[in-house]
Order: sequence, then C-alpha cells, then structure tokens
Amino acid sequence: MTALRPAQGTAGEVFATFLKLGLTSFGGPIAHLGYFRDEVVTRRGWLSDSAYADLVALCQFLPGPASSQVGFALGMMRAGWLGALAAFTAFTLPSALMLAAFAMTAAGISGPGGVGVLHGLKIVAVAIVAQAVWGMAKTLCPDKERAAIAVGAVAVLAFVPGAFGMVGAILLGASAGLLLRCSAGTSVGGHVSMPVSSRAAIGAFIAFLALLVLLPVVAGHGQAWAVVDSFYRAGSLVFGGGHVVLPLLQAEVVRPGWVTPDAFLAGYGAAQAVPGPLFTFAAYLGAALGPEPNGAIGAALALLAVFLPGFLILIAVLPFWDRFRSMATAQSLMRGANAAVVGILGAALYAPVFTGAVGDLRDLALALACFVMLTAWKTPPWLVVIVAALGGAGLALFG
Repeated sequence: MTALRPAQGTAGEVFATFLKLGLTSFGGPIAHLGYFRDEVVTRRGWLSDSAYADLVALCQFLPGPASSQVGFALGMMRAGWLGALAAFTAFTLPSALMLAAFAMTAAGISGPGGVGVLHGLKIVAVAIVAQAVWGMAKTLCPDKERAAIAVGAVAVLAFVPGAFGMVGAILLGASAGLLLRCSAGTSVGGHVSMPVSSRAAIGAFIAFLALLVLLPVVAGHGQAWAVVDSFYRAGSLVFGGGHVVLPLLQAEVVRPGWVTPDAFLAGYGAAQAVPGPLFTFAAYLGAALGPEPNGAIGAALALLAVFLPGFLILIAVLPFWDRFRSMATAQSLMRGANAAVVGILGAALYAPVFTGAVGDLRDLALALACFVMLTAWKTPPWLVVIVAALGGAGLALFG
C-alpha cells in the first residue's frame, strides 16, 4: 500500500499554497492536476509521485469535481480537516468572487459593443463544450459498447429532457455497463491511505444520501431550500469531468426560469477565462438568479451546495477505496455511467449551447475558429475567451 504521510503542516500553510494555485491555475481539471503536482510533489515534497498518482486515480473514478477533490484530500493529508477546508476555500475563492462579481454587473452592460462581448462569450462556450465532448469521447467511449451507451443517453434525453432524463440516462448507462461487462480485462493498480476513520466515512455517506432524499422534500418551503436542492443534485451527478455540470445546472436553473438562457451561456463562457475549478460557475449562477436569494448570498449557497456532495462521497470512499475499486462490478458500473455522461454532454452541445449561441454563418465561423485554437493550436482557454469576446464585439459593431 502506498501510504500518504500523516498530517504535519498547518492550515495556514495549506491556505497559502492553494491560494497561489487558485490565482494561477488556468486550463481546466487536467491542467489543475499538473499544477498541483508541480507545487506539492516537486516543489514542496508533501508526498511522493506514486502516492499523488493514486490519489488522482481515486478522484477521477468518483463523481464530483476531480481537481477540487484532489486539493481537498491534499489539504487533509497535510493539516487534517482544517487543512482540507483551507485548501477548498483558497483554491475556490478567487474564481468564485470574480464570477459572482461578473454576474452582478453583466446586467448593466449595454451598447452594441457590450452586447457583442456577451454574445462572444456564448459562442466560445460552443468551442469549449465541443472540445470537452471530443476529448471525453476518446477517453470514456473507446469501444463500440460504450459508444452505443453514449448514443443511448442522447436518445433518452430526446424523449425525457431535463434532470429526470439525465438521472435516468446515467442509471441506464451504469446498468448497460454492468450488462456489457465494460471492465473486462481491466487491471486496477495503486492504493490510497488517508486519515479518515470508518465511522467518519459511514457518517459522510449517510449525510450524502440523507441530503439527496430530504432536500427535495424541503425545497417547497422556501426559495433558498430550492436553490440548495437544485445545486446539490447537480453536484451529485457529475461523472467524467467538470464540463458535465453544464447540462445538469442548465436543467436546474434555466428550465424553471431562474436564469435566462443567454445569461447562462455568457456565464459559462466567462468561467473559462478565470483560474480555479469550473464548478465555481455555480457562484455566477447563484448571483444571477432571478428570484431571491441571489447576489452574494445566492452565490454562496449555490457554491457550497454544488461542491458538498463530491466531498462527502470522497470522504465516504477513502477507507474502503482499495476494496471497492478492485471489484469488477464497480468498474463496469462506473464505465457505463461515464459513457452515458458523454452522451449527456453531447446533447447539451446541441441544445442549449449551439442553438443558443450560433444564429448565422458568422457566429459559426467564430465558433469554429475558437475550436481550432483550442484543439489544433493548443491555445490557453482564457486567451480563446478573450478572442471570442473581441470577435463578438467586432461582429456587433462592424458586421
């Protein structure tokens, strides 16, 4: 077993380390994991390369925001529970504050140039999501069985749109993965040992399930409860990567009319231009909600609710991880579910992302240019966002 060293640092040290990462980690979850490795393995020597690889494998296997889960676990390893809280807060706060501030000022943007910038942010979302679908399809649907599961998920959403259809697609995908034995011939290596007791793990799992069941019951007793319920449910279903939160949140906030489709896509585009985890898009949505609570309070509620289920699942699995991941049944279920979320994100690429952003051939040309910059030229996403914003302004002013 690869054991992580016991807590030997301070919460202040962890906070300072992850605040630096929260201010500089551009490029999405995979890039974040590279930044983490450089900072905590290479520069600071908090743990070995093999232990870090095992931890990354764990968090990529579980639902939730993988890079934030890795950061949470690193903070716990270094400085206990306070260290975990410090890592989450420091890594998340910079981008959350920037996106919440954008949500509270975007409504005041006017004039052709300003409106064009917002339209450019919607267009860049097309390129970002298309890149995510392409990359996830190659990784999570490498064979005909899982490709068929992805297509089946799109078919489910065609007839049952919304959150219910997404849950059904994931459950059907997991069942199909088990039936088709998607883990056949797959070996699992690496082990993770963390300072979490079995009692704490079981308590976290009970809390995860209790909130999943009870929040819909209390959601009718006030808008604040409804917001927490919607964002918690979305955070509970994110398999395969942070971009999957897009269709889940769209179903939760756009369909009931809490956020307009245009504001939703503009915020998603803006989220690509800030460092830190993509899940902080929830802070933008919470601040932009039509009904109260919105603003700073809405941003805080949405942000905490969307991250909480991933952290509870991580804590719940830590003491039992080695046994769980070696089970062929668990591997098949997860691979089937991951294939289904590729289909869910593919469906979101069409609607609302493409249909809500591309109105004519000029919009399509700008979206394609952004896609080529991301995939062929390997341009950083934040720079592509700037190009799209300027391009949208140019189309509005001179088109």
